[in-house]
Amino acid sequence: MFTQVELAFSGTDKHVAVVTLSRPEQMNALTKVMEADLRTVLEQLDKNEDVRVIILTGKGRAFCAGMDMNELEVLPPEDIRAAEWMRPYDMNRRPDYQARYAYFAAIRKPIICAINGAAAGLGLVFALYSDMRFASDKAVFATAFAKRGLIAEHGIAWILPRIVGPGHAADLLFSARKIGIDEARQMRLVDRVIPADRLLEETISYADDLAMHVSPRSVQVMKRQLGEAPFQTLSEAVSLANQEMFQSIQSEDFKEGVAHFMERRPARFSGQ
Repeated sequence: MFTQVELAFSGTDKHVAVVTLSRPEQMNALTKVMEADLRTVLEQLDKNEDVRVIILTGKGRAFCAGMDMNELEVLPPEDIRAAEWMRPYDMNRRPDYQARYAYFAAIRKPIICAINGAAAGLGLVFALYSDMRFASDKAVFATAFAKRGLIAEHGIAWILPRIVGPGHAADLLFSARKIGIDEARQMRLVDRVIPADRLLEETISYADDLAMHVSPRSVQVMKRQLGEAPFQTLSEAVSLANQEMFQSIQSEDFKEGVAHFMERRPARFSGQ
């Protein structure tokens, strides 16, 4: 069904979906086909109640080297302001998270980016919009835009400073220099560093633990809270938490959370 993205299921009861960018000979450089495949598969997984965690990775030696330069050579260039790059408006999603790449935050399931190699340009954008970034010890990173005569694309000027701080963000954007894994870890661009030969195995193990031992309903609500927080006052964040707390106490997962603790047995969360 998908030509430039691969999908597999892993973990206990196949609750973990592994989405792989699959143009290894081109370092998984992004094309319009891959972009469409990726959005379609993530939105399908969002609706799949069996899936509790999504892993995004790349095939071969790179995660994603950015936009395919062959597509950038097409003249005249596409108008990224055009309505065609916005999906039909969804009243259940914050408008900020309906843009071309920012939609990662609107996917209810947590997205863990397993960065197996180079993440540059739009590849870095994908990693930043993911909920967590687990990186190979061989990974390298670059914004790349300034070396192409471009600007801070697709909201990276908003999200990058929130992850690495304004000074590091300015450095990475202005210089477009490559950084290795040690510097990436130091500036907290990545959350975990894993030896290359164990990256996917350990990421799946973490995702499986998440899928099996905590309430998927809780995780989905928490992801929504984290996504709303940058736009809220503290008072608004507390108000939302109070509303969600009331709803969670009515849920089947809350009942199971209490029962498995009292009965000293593994949890059997349903996500309800």
